[in-house]
Amino acid sequence: MFKQIKQLFTAFDDPAPSIEPHDLKTAVAALLIEVMRADTKLDHNEQHTLTVTLKKYFNLTDSEVEELTTNAASSLDGAIDYFQFSKQINEHCSAAERIEIIELLWRLAYADGEIDPQEEYVIRKIAGLLYVTHVDFIAAKIAATKQK
Repeated sequence: MFKQIKQLFTAFDDPAPSIEPHDLKTAVAALLIEVMRADTKLDHNEQHTLTVTLKKYFNLTDSEVEELTTNAASSLDGAIDYFQFSKQINEHCSAAERIEIIELLWRLAYADGEIDPQEEYVIRKIAGLLYVTHVDFIAAKIAATKQK
């Protein structure tokens, strides 16, 4: 019995598994993919918007976008929350750039012609993690609707 108790306490002494940090591109792509997946229906317009957005925002080729989305989707599948992605964005982006990312998320959500409540929930949650104010959150939403 003492052996089991000792094993229990030594388990707490083991270092916590570290989360591998993602680069900025992977972090942004993962959050975009999460918005795209939020309504549980994969729309061709959303997929196209994702590809165009990543190509334009990061100046990537088609093959680079494909590799990035594959890596980001894989990272997202293994993630338990959005913190590991938002952390990278917060460390590398200014407030204006974070607002721009929220606008990109809104554009992707609008790509299929409607905003699903689950998409809005995900974007709102991400905006909070990126320290985007409610005023800027709404401004990004309005700006995205004008880009349609």
